[in-house]
Amino acid sequence: MLYVIGLGLGDERDITVKGLEAVKASERVYLESYTSILMVDKAKLEEFYGKEVLVAHRETVESESDAILKDADKVDVSFLVVGDPFGATTHTDLVIRAHELGIKVKVVHNASIMNAVGATGLQLYSFGQTISVVFFTDTWRPDSFYDRIKENTALGLHTLCLLDIKVREQSIENLMRDRLIYEPPRYMTVNQAAEQLIEVEDKRCEKAYTADTLAVGVSRVGSDDQVIKAGTLRQLLDVDFGAPLHSLVLVGHRLHLLEAEILRENAVDLDHLNIVLKRDYNIDG
Repeated sequence: MLYVIGLGLGDERDITVKGLEAVKASERVYLESYTSILMVDKAKLEEFYGKEVLVAHRETVESESDAILKDADKVDVSFLVVGDPFGATTHTDLVIRAHELGIKVKVVHNASIMNAVGATGLQLYSFGQTISVVFFTDTWRPDSFYDRIKENTALGLHTLCLLDIKVREQSIENLMRDRLIYEPPRYMTVNQAAEQLIEVEDKRCEKAYTADTLAVGVSRVGSDDQVIKAGTLRQLLDVDFGAPLHSLVLVGHRLHLLEAEILRENAVDLDHLNIVLKRDYNIDG
């Protein structure tokens, strides 16, 4: 049996009872390490699970999945995913590959940013399409996400922005020289995302949002020190959200009074937030 197990968002204790039982019964345990990160290291997981945990990098999962699935038709193998198992398409590919090999699969779900973003006070059924914001480079500044935001904005829906993670990335020089030397990990901040979004709007000028659009930045959701701050994109440029992981929400115009009340509790500047709520949402302070 292949178990695909969500670990939740915080630390080693966020695994479900069902997931923990599967891990303890497994002959091999893999941890997917490139679509997200937990806030504790591998050693903490091993201590809590009482099992060795094998780190599965991108190339392992996408190109060497047979190694993960080896003998899974005879023994139990666990594949651990931060958040929920189906938060990334790579994990769907692994399940499909297992089915092709006649291996039974059991999925154990858990919390992910896709539902934990409700901690912002914004109602989950008022969210539209989720987008990803990747790191810009000198020669590559993609804006394909912009049209999805524009569609959400037209419907008055909130937009969850998932921010880029760079793990085990190689420089162009090392790639060209075929050297397995990796760059230090990088995790996009709310500040960087806000800056890039503003740059794209300045280029497109289609008013999907502006620097004065209300947004909510979050970091380390699900942990004891999570941060939630509401303000305009311009204001969020200067807020310190601390350690990763960060996410960003653009607030749609169909904002409910109860949502606004929670935003006030997390305001960067309450007086300015009340001005924005009155100006853009006709909600009095």
